[in-house]
Amino acid sequence: MSELTLFLIRVAFLAILWIFVLSAISVIRSDMFGARVPETARNGAPAPGRKSKAPKPNKKPRRGAPTHLLVVEGENPGTRAELADAPLLIGRGSDAAIKLDDDYVSTRHARVAASGDEWFVEDLGSTNGTYVGPVRITQPTTIGLGVQVRVGKTILELRK
Repeated sequence: MSELTLFLIRVAFLAILWIFVLSAISVIRSDMFGARVPETARNGAPAPGRKSKAPKPNKKPRRGAPTHLLVVEGENPGTRAELADAPLLIGRGSDAAIKLDDDYVSTRHARVAASGDEWFVEDLGSTNGTYVGPVRITQPTTIGLGVQVRVGKTILELRK
């Protein structure tokens, strides 16, 4: 091989190596510190100084509807979050409504939200996935009372 070919192979190898190192550092940083989320996205509230003109929805749940999300198995059994505060973030991050101390849970792992009278769980691109029953979900999936949602080694359910 010519000297020029060897030089180009070395440069390409170093470039690929540095891309790998920088992407690994980026993943570690986002896992340690989490993604930056604007205050308006956290609360679903309007930015300070702006008033919302939309009418407030009726917060009273219908009879038989779930009222909270409960951790039934895992690191923090008994932890619950009220569905009135939806959408609920599940993960290890400090902004999570249900904060889990589970090594298999991402910082921002999943979200539970409502659409009308139905509740949905959505995986937020987690490494280990979110499961409804035995099935790993890849898109928002409807859940009901007593349906088990597994996040890492933790199992959650909607309850009344």
